[in-house]
Amino acid sequence: MGLPQAIESLNERVNFLRESLRKSQTIKETMVTIIGSFDHRLSSLEAAMRPTQVRTHAIRRAQENIDKTLKSADVILAQFDLKRKAEAKILRGPYEDLESYLEAICQLRSIVQFFSSFKGFKGPDGVLNHANTLLSKAIVKLDDEFKQLLSTYSKPVEPDRLFDCLPSSLRPSAGLHPQQGERVKNPSSANNSNQEANGLDIAIYKPLTLIPPRILPLLHDLAQQMVQAGKQDQCLKFYCEARSSALESSLRKLGVERLNKDDVQKMPWEVLEAKIGNWIHYMRIAVKLLFAAERKICEQIFDDINVKKDQCFAEVTADSVLMLFSFGEAVAKSKRSPEKLFVLLDMYEIMRELQSEVELIFEGKACSEMRDVSLNLTKRLALTAQETFGDFEEAVEKDATKTTVLDGTVHPLTSYVINYVKFLFDYQFTLKQLFQEFETTGTDDNSQLAIVTMRIMQALQSNLDGKSKQYRDPALTYLFLMNNLHYMVRSVRRSEAKDLFGDDWVQRHRRIVQQNAKQYRRVAWAKILQTLTVQSLSSSGSVPGGSDVGNSSGVSRANVKERFKSFNMQFEELHQRQSQWTVPDPELRESLRLAVAEVLLPAYRSFIKRFGPLIENGKNPQKYIRYTPEDLERMLAEFFEGKTWIEQKR
Repeated sequence: MGLPQAIESLNERVNFLRESLRKSQTIKETMVTIIGSFDHRLSSLEAAMRPTQVRTHAIRRAQENIDKTLKSADVILAQFDLKRKAEAKILRGPYEDLESYLEAICQLRSIVQFFSSFKGFKGPDGVLNHANTLLSKAIVKLDDEFKQLLSTYSKPVEPDRLFDCLPSSLRPSAGLHPQQGERVKNPSSANNSNQEANGLDIAIYKPLTLIPPRILPLLHDLAQQMVQAGKQDQCLKFYCEARSSALESSLRKLGVERLNKDDVQKMPWEVLEAKIGNWIHYMRIAVKLLFAAERKICEQIFDDINVKKDQCFAEVTADSVLMLFSFGEAVAKSKRSPEKLFVLLDMYEIMRELQSEVELIFEGKACSEMRDVSLNLTKRLALTAQETFGDFEEAVEKDATKTTVLDGTVHPLTSYVINYVKFLFDYQFTLKQLFQEFETTGTDDNSQLAIVTMRIMQALQSNLDGKSKQYRDPALTYLFLMNNLHYMVRSVRRSEAKDLFGDDWVQRHRRIVQQNAKQYRRVAWAKILQTLTVQSLSSSGSVPGGSDVGNSSGVSRANVKERFKSFNMQFEELHQRQSQWTVPDPELRESLRLAVAEVLLPAYRSFIKRFGPLIENGKNPQKYIRYTPEDLERMLAEFFEGKTWIEQKR
């Protein structure tokens, strides 16, 4: 019973399932039909909407084109507005407001460039032509303004303004300009260089303002506009003419002259020396102030402008440089003389001092001529100074002046040469540089200076030997040589020359001084000392009454009297003559007197002690024994004082 029911129940379920599947299939087919109908409708709708989409896209593109056109129109209208404003500024001219005028020119250039970009479009041709015409007129006015502005601010610089820029140590005295005769010593010599190196005297120059700072940007902008307008040559011509004239006039106001060798040759030495001192001063002012400032404004005015600045600066300074250096060249080429050596060294010093600045200021190929002129002058001065050295040595050795110092003192030539050598050592640093110009392999600068100066000293010594032979009295010959050589030795010992010459030179020449002093004593005093010796005294005659010394010596009273008379006569003659002679050095004079006294006084005392009684016991003893040893000592103290005969009698 149970199985059939189960089967029946199962069949019912199967039938139910089958019916469900059929209904599901029917629903599926219905859905497919419906979906197919939607797809057809969508395709129809899309086909219906396509023309609308095309029209919408076209409208959008048209709107974009309209926006672009409006924007372009705004830009063009703005350019027209700028042109109108620029034209108004141009028509007013640059005189009221130069900066606005320059701005208007820049705007015009921009407008011309803008409308030139519309190739093939004829519409803006009229505007373009009008803008170009306006620009041309503006540039013409710009030329005039550039020229006028340059002329206004290119005036000569007054000397006082230049002096105010100098370090205080180099400024002329109040109320006295250098051209009025004040010579300013070049501070680059050895002593001053050492001071500067030690920080004792630092030379600070104030910058020189040639054109006011507020004007320089205007000149720069004017020059830039002219160059952009194709007027570069005209711009540079205006600039060079104005600045060159101002620079040259500044130098002339300062006192710079264009001179040649003949002009220099005709000048008295005092005038030439003063002019050389002034020229050294002018060189420093020109290079450190005027040329440096001129270079600076040239760089500023033509900064970032496509012009040859170096060539422009060279043209501005060419005439001034040649005028300034012409005097140096004239001096270097003029006839050489010993007194010119030190001013030549001063000139050489300043050229060496300024050489690095000349190289810096006149850099570039265009300025090579200026650098060459400076370098050639430096070398020319060095050569002339070296040749003057040789001339001086020869002049000392061959000096044939007939000046004779009657009292045997230091000859003027000696003091002149020694002072000359002392001055040389004030220029040690400069001389070392000069020797380097003509460097000899294996010879250092110090030994070169020593060789040169020792040759001069030897030339002096040779000349003095010749002059000493002019004296008839051999004693005065040796006194003359002693005085002059002692003066040489003492001067060397008290100067920087001692370190260069060395102790050996000093000691060797001191011995020569001593030898001359010894020769003087021998020649001058040998004869009188002979009268105080016992030799050749006759034994005839004796002291009456058989008195002491006379008897024992067996000396003739008459011979003793003759000896005393001869001594008196010789000593008085020596005193009269040699009191007129001079030994200018106090120590040497005293030592020479002492050396004579040490020989003469003991001999005289001994002679009086031995033979005095023979005279004292006779008639008129004071006739023969006129002087006591103390008298002689007092009279010896009057020797070598350079007294005249009248002074002696007094």
